[in-house]
Amino acid sequence: MSEIESLLKSGQTSLNLGNPKDALGFYQKVLDQDPTNLEALIKKGNIFGKFGKFEYAIICYDDVLAQEKENILALLNKGLCHHNLGKYDTAIECFDMVLTVKPQNTTALYNKASSLIKSGKIKEGLELLSHVIKLDFSFKAKAKNDIDFVDIKNLNEFKEITI
Repeated sequence: MSEIESLLKSGQTSLNLGNPKDALGFYQKVLDQDPTNLEALIKKGNIFGKFGKFEYAIICYDDVLAQEKENILALLNKGLCHHNLGKYDTAIECFDMVLTVKPQNTTALYNKASSLIKSGKIKEGLELLSHVIKLDFSFKAKAKNDIDFVDIKNLNEFKEITI
């Protein structure tokens, strides 16, 4: 096992044990040796996202996308970061890039619906949410409990697709 593989494994172990700060250190050591390591960049971005440091996470995902412009995980996570920053149009662009590669990616569809609704495009967002629920019924329960939909929970259109 190479040193980089060992550091990646140690980082994952730290994450599994609930020590994201330690894991971040391991991933940074990997990146010090190999600044283009996709796994370390994505994991580092994920940790920043968990800490609410979305701008730093976006930098990590951009580094991944500079190498693989259609990296689904980086695009999804970058979209979620922009969503959490209230940059819904940019988030939608990220989700649309995923959908260009994988048109039926339910995670991208669901997150796009959420960003549409948060940006005030409620009708379009609800139509997309309805479509996602038809593709994967598990999103019905997710939508019912999603904080992003709290402002529209009482709308009949939302109730119709989530009950």
